[in-house]
Amino acid sequence: MMNKGLKLIGMLALAFVVLFAFAACDGDDNGNGDDNGNGDEIVDDNGNGDNGDEDDNGDDNGDDNGDADTNGAAGEITVWAWDPNFNIRALEIASDAFAGVDVNIVEMAQDDVISQLNTMLPSGSDVGLPNIVLIEDYRAQVFLQSFPGMFYPLDPYINPGDFSPYKIPMTSLDGNQYAVPFDTGVSGFFVRVDILEEAGFSVADVTDIDWEELIDIAIEVRDATGMPMLTIDPDDLAIVRQMLQTAGLWYTLEDGLTPHIADNEGLAIAFDIFARLINEDISLPVTDWGGFVGAFNAGDVWSVPTGNWITASVMSAEEQSGDWAVVPFPRMPGMDAVNATNLGGSSWYVVNIDGRETAAEFLAGTFGSNVDFYVELLNEIGAMGTFMPASDAPEFSQEVEFFGGQQIFSDFAQWASEIPEVNFGLHTYAIEDILAVAMQDFLGGDDIQTVLDAAQSQADSQLGQ
Repeated sequence: MMNKGLKLIGMLALAFVVLFAFAACDGDDNGNGDDNGNGDEIVDDNGNGDNGDEDDNGDDNGDDNGDADTNGAAGEITVWAWDPNFNIRALEIASDAFAGVDVNIVEMAQDDVISQLNTMLPSGSDVGLPNIVLIEDYRAQVFLQSFPGMFYPLDPYINPGDFSPYKIPMTSLDGNQYAVPFDTGVSGFFVRVDILEEAGFSVADVTDIDWEELIDIAIEVRDATGMPMLTIDPDDLAIVRQMLQTAGLWYTLEDGLTPHIADNEGLAIAFDIFARLINEDISLPVTDWGGFVGAFNAGDVWSVPTGNWITASVMSAEEQSGDWAVVPFPRMPGMDAVNATNLGGSSWYVVNIDGRETAAEFLAGTFGSNVDFYVELLNEIGAMGTFMPASDAPEFSQEVEFFGGQQIFSDFAQWASEIPEVNFGLHTYAIEDILAVAMQDFLGGDDIQTVLDAAQSQADSQLGQ
């Protein structure tokens, strides 16, 4: 099994740019957090879709074209996606695995995908639209709710129960499944085993614990080794988002619309933890991606709590092979929470235009059902999807020497199945922009409830609640 681990090191090194897939999917310049939300979403500050003549869009692209592509898989389809080394390569592998369809793959930046959709979907014309488009999970409900009838239901083609449950609420609407869930942003807590042992701790001591317990350990590790636990960008709340999801919470109520800030007990706890990470001197401040990656590659911090997509970056420091392990993400303290969460991810959507049946069959035969296809994705680019049957393939149980022979892909797959479902709704990035300012006020000494009350008022006003 170890020889497979050695092979995987080379494989993941080639897949180093997976990092930047999530810089597009869910990363700003520092990689700790989120997209800044500047994708020019057509939904305005009130969450109201400026989608032109919605009824015409739904009808013109639905019933009128219902007889298209009656020849099944024969035809040509166009797909929009970003990242040549991850999503685009996955499409190429899928195209090779599915005979009878010519797949025209168009690579563009995620912001350009969003901009083009926002320009073209309201027009009522299908000219220039793709048959399939990759959409980030945090943005999916914006498009589904703003442009009814413009995306093709995929329930007849896939079994949503085959995918990690947490992906379904964000990719479905009104009982219909509109996407084939793709990559997982399942988070892990990457830790330096050697540093923990130097301070008298073991991997077991940081496994399945909460953030309060972890902070206590981090203080002792700092005192024993002088090393801070993790990097922190004070303007980036991705770690807060991950904490919230361990408790099944979000910035909005279950409707995905109503801001849930002032009375959100989990958010208050997460704010306090974030502040403690800074004030207890157990974090290293960074402001960009290079500082984030450089800190753990250089051995300046002993942990990285983030999405599994950081694996290749961790492994790029080959001299640290055998020094790392990955354990479940710390859960929210004082609440009904689990040691599983997510950061990032995207899914495949079929646009409801001519060619939709062919597009749906292509997705169903590859990303939607094909275990061998997912094995090839793992072997070629180190990519993990959220198609759960694939995790039973022996390749997902291979030992990774860099992580001391740990079966990290099997572990990630298990944790992905445990991620609490939340409704990301329409306003994740708009609310997080408000909360980022609120966090600075809190770090500056303002009372937590005062800060959250003010953020609630601003969110209610800005989002029309």
